[in-house]
Amino acid sequence: MSKSGSLYIERDSLFHGLDGSIKLLMLIAWTGFVFAFMDARVFLGMILIGLGILKLSKLPAKAIWPLFVFIFVFTLFNSVFLLLITPEYGSKLTGSYTDLISLGVYSITLETVFYCFTLSLKYIAIMPITILFLFTTHPSNFASSLNRVGVPYRIAYAVSIALRYIPDVKTEVENIINAQEARGVAFRKGDAGLGTRLKNYATVMVPLLLSSFNRIEVVSNAMDLRGFGKNKSRTWYQRKKYTGLDMSFAALSFAVLAAGIVIKLTIGAVYWYPF
Repeated sequence: MSKSGSLYIERDSLFHGLDGSIKLLMLIAWTGFVFAFMDARVFLGMILIGLGILKLSKLPAKAIWPLFVFIFVFTLFNSVFLLLITPEYGSKLTGSYTDLISLGVYSITLETVFYCFTLSLKYIAIMPITILFLFTTHPSNFASSLNRVGVPYRIAYAVSIALRYIPDVKTEVENIINAQEARGVAFRKGDAGLGTRLKNYATVMVPLLLSSFNRIEVVSNAMDLRGFGKNKSRTWYQRKKYTGLDMSFAALSFAVLAAGIVIKLTIGAVYWYPF
């Protein structure tokens, strides 16, 4: 977490110099292009490109890898859930049935396993550009950029506060867990069984919600005291002009987004199955 209270990490890189609205456009274009496909080859290529972009951003690995671990765990649980609920869905897409695991009338096909693998790659392919946006965009710069392109400043400022609040939630969760552990509640492996630990993690939600509501009230009162929202427009302390580099990335993003839309409308998200 940076001194600004957000996920922003100060570095001297190509992407840190881009305007926040341009990076938002890059995120939208990248996501739109990913969802135009259902092809593992495309997703693998985009993951490699995304990792190269993160390398150029000079972000520290210890800051970004936890997010990759989180999305990996999420996709793993999602894949297991799909296999349990729709064990033959992949076979319906491909028209072929290759039994992989058979338990009486219940069977999981190879086609469904590959479908889950493809879907997981799809989620992971979005991560690099999302991380780039979150960690290289200062909330204040991003809010002013949104206001410049026509977004009402009230909404732009709400987005800025949301970006600043993400690491606060993480810190609050850690504080609650530490306080609960001091009272003898088990959260670590070896202290209790998996079911007990999951139940204990669920108890974290109540104090987290209460502290969040309290924080919202404090921020709301502070903004009311400063007359926020009284005028239809406002000035921004941090605002810069678009550069040639911004325009170049904007043009590239529009081209990628247009390509994704054309592919989606013409051939659709065709599922690729190699076997």
